[in-house]
Order: sequence, then structure tokens, then C-alpha cells
Amino acid sequence: MTSGPNRTFLFAPGDHARRVEKALTMDADAVILDLEDAVALSAKEATRELVVVALRKPRRGRAYVRVNGFATPFCFGDLQAVIGPWLDGIVLPMLEEPGQLIAVDWAMTALERQHGLAERSLDLMPIIETGRGLAGCRALAAAAAALGGRVRRLAFGAGDYTLDLGITWTSDEAELAPARSEVVLASRCAGLEAPIDTVFASLQEPEAFARSCRCGAALGFQGKLCIHPDQLSVANAAFGPAAGEVEWARRIVAAFAEAEAKGVASIQIDGRFVDYPIAARARRIVELAELIASAESPVLP
Repeated sequence: MTSGPNRTFLFAPGDHARRVEKALTMDADAVILDLEDAVALSAKEATRELVVVALRKPRRGRAYVRVNGFATPFCFGDLQAVIGPWLDGIVLPMLEEPGQLIAVDWAMTALERQHGLAERSLDLMPIIETGRGLAGCRALAAAAAALGGRVRRLAFGAGDYTLDLGITWTSDEAELAPARSEVVLASRCAGLEAPIDTVFASLQEPEAFARSCRCGAALGFQGKLCIHPDQLSVANAAFGPAAGEVEWARRIVAAFAEAEAKGVASIQIDGRFVDYPIAARARRIVELAELIASAESPVLP
């Protein structure tokens, strides 16, 4: 299972060869080739082969496939068709029950064995996007954490969530705050990574998209689901530390380590109080900056 920063996950419809080819060369931390909402019912089975053909070609970074939901007649066939050494992970939409995770994990493990892959080497990223999913989010996160590393993080999807509950999805997204906070809290309680925030559907509101990214980062998400390449630079910036922030964090880490070696656990740096929580946050910023800097950019075989 490959690792790297998780600031941006770019969707591309699996049945649109040109957009898939372009997406796999973009500056996204990962690309999600879609078999679900972006593909018509009549084209779903045929699109599986197109996705695998695309995944076998050279690409810039990690690649996932969003399969159809567990309750659909397509989910297992999707898994069976796309899992192989060319894949980094599966995105599972509409997660509502722990048993769905267990069943998908079982199927993925069997298919990994079939392809000679290490057990649980492929990532599974479920999306919480219904009222039922959110109501059971803590149990779902706990079940995910029990799968031996198969699930590293959850994602939140506002499109289906607002549709399911009859909520009006506005550009300022204030109505999403309770759901977003619950997904972050459930992830933390279960010991998962910070989750990935919802897409922003309006491509004609770049300032609102930037606000959405800043809000998601402030609420505790580590990255953003994106639906257009133009969103990548904004989301990458919002979910990655600024240069000045990294420099300041490095100063804190160095100064606090020096103080701690002398038996001191609270210091001031330029008039700012620094103790263990502040130092820990600074270390996270430095680690993220180093992870981003070390992420491989050459085309993968």
C-alpha cells in the first residue's frame, strides 16, 4: 500500500478516456476513477475494462476506483474487475453498516490473494454520505479501525447526504458543520487518520470553494475530494502548510527540544507560549511538509 500526502483526491469519470488520461497526469495526491455516479447504468459494466486499461498505463501518482455502493448489483463485479497490481485503493460510497465493511474487506482480501498481492495491501476509503451512515458513524469508524489497516481514513460526501436529508446545500455550507464535525470526531475516536472532506459542486464559485477548503482544514479534515483540475492548487494550498508556517514550526520544534533536554516543558518564543500541545502541533506541520516534499512526482510504471 503506497503512502503520501492526502490533500487532494481528484475524480474522473471512468468512461471518459480523455478526462481519465488527463487526471492521471495532474498534480493531485490521488485520482479516483469513478464507476458510480459519473457513469450511466447502461455503461457501468463496460466501463470496468476501460478503467483497468487506463490504470495499466504510466501515471503520475496514486489511483483509486470508486465502485458502486454495496447495496447495488454492481459492487462485487466492480471489485472483481478492477482489483489488481495496477491499483492503490478502492473508494466505497454510501457506507451505512459495519457488515458492509467486513464483506468488502473479505472480497478484497480474496482478490488480493488471487493476484498475488500482499494481504490488505490495497487501501479502502469509505464515504459517509447518508443520514443512516452519519447516525452510525462512530460504529462504522470503529469497525473500519478493526480491519487491520485496510481502512486508513473515511471521507464525507455532502451531495448524497443533503439529498437524503432534504437539506439545502448552500455555498457557505453552514448546514454541513454538524456532519463534518461528527465524521472528524468519529475518526479520531477510532484512531483513524483525519478524514477527507466533501466535494464542492459549483465550479463557478472559486472563492466559495476556497472558503470550503479552509473550513474543512479548520474542522480537522486532512484533504478534499475534487471534481475539476482547477480545484487542485487551491485545495493543495489549503490542506498543506504555508512556507512561513513551516519555518515557524521548525523553530518551535528545535527550541522546544533544546528546552526539554534541560528539563523545561514550557517556553516562550517571540512572546508566544509553547508547551507540549503547541510543540506537538508544530511537529505535525513539519512532518506534513516533509511528506509533501518527498512525494514522488515522476511518472509511475
